[in-house]
Amino acid sequence: MAKIVKCGLIQATNACAVDEPIEKIKQANIEKNLGFIDEAAKQGVQIICMQEVFTTPYFCAEQQVRWYDAVEKIPDGPTVKLMQETAKKHGMVIIVPIYEEEITGIYYNTAAVIDADGTYLGKYRKNHIPHVAPGFWEKFYFKPGNLGYPTFETAFARIGVYICYDRHFPEGARALGLNGAEIVFNPSATVAGLSEYLWELEQPAHAVANGYFVGAINRVGHEQPWDIGEFYGKSYFCNPRGKIIAQASRDKDELVVADLNLDEIREVRNTWQFYRDRRPETYLELVDE
Repeated sequence: MAKIVKCGLIQATNACAVDEPIEKIKQANIEKNLGFIDEAAKQGVQIICMQEVFTTPYFCAEQQVRWYDAVEKIPDGPTVKLMQETAKKHGMVIIVPIYEEEITGIYYNTAAVIDADGTYLGKYRKNHIPHVAPGFWEKFYFKPGNLGYPTFETAFARIGVYICYDRHFPEGARALGLNGAEIVFNPSATVAGLSEYLWELEQPAHAVANGYFVGAINRVGHEQPWDIGEFYGKSYFCNPRGKIIAQASRDKDELVVADLNLDEIREVRNTWQFYRDRRPETYLELVDE
C-alpha cells in the first residue's frame, strides 16, 4: 500500500499595519495562520509549514532595531509553545519559522519542528544570509546558522528545512538528502524581479538531484516596510522527478494541499542512482576557503 502523506503550505499577506506595536503585529499574524491550520486540519493535512518569519512582515527591507523586539526563544518562547498545543490538538506536524533569540544580541532566522503529538523535535537555523540591495539587509538581523543541515523523524515522514536564500546553494540541499530527508520545506520571502524565474527552477532541480519532495512557500502581495516589489506567492509542492504537483496563485492568501506518495522516492532513486554514483573524494576543493 502506498505511503501517502498529506502536506500543506501557507502563503499569506501580512495581517497588521507595521507601525503597530510588535506584539500586536505578531499576534495578528499568528491568529491568521492558526485559521489556516484549522482549515488544513479539516482537510486532513498531516504536515504543514508557514512562510519565513511568519509572525511579522519581511522586516529585512529596512534596518531598524525595533524589529529585534520580535525575537523569541526556541523552544521556550510563546509561539512555539502555542504551536506545540496546536500540533497536539490536530495530530499535525508543524514547521514554525520565526525570529529566534539565543542570547541578547544573538539572533537567528530559524524554523522549529514540532511533531504530531506536540513534541519539540529541534530546529534549523538559516545558514546562508543575504545582504544585498535593494532591501535584503539580513545580516543586520541574523547570525548565520550553526546547526548544520539536520533532518527530523516525524510521525509521518523524515523532513528537512531550508530557508529562502538557502535554496540558491545546492550543497545544503544535498546534505539534507544525505541526512535522510524525504520532504524538504523551504519557507521564503521573495519578490518579483531578478530571481522569480529561478523559483520554479532551482528547487525542482534539488528535488531531482536528491530524490525527495520539496515544499516551497512564498509570501504574497505588497507589504511594508518592503514597498519596492511584490511578493508573488506561487507556493508549490514538487515531486522527486521535479514536477510541480500543486501550486498556489501569485496574488492571494492560500493554503496549498497535496498528497505526497513517499514510495516515489525509492522508485526514483532506483532509476537515477545519483547517491550511488557520487564521487565525494573528487569534490574536496568545493570546501576549500
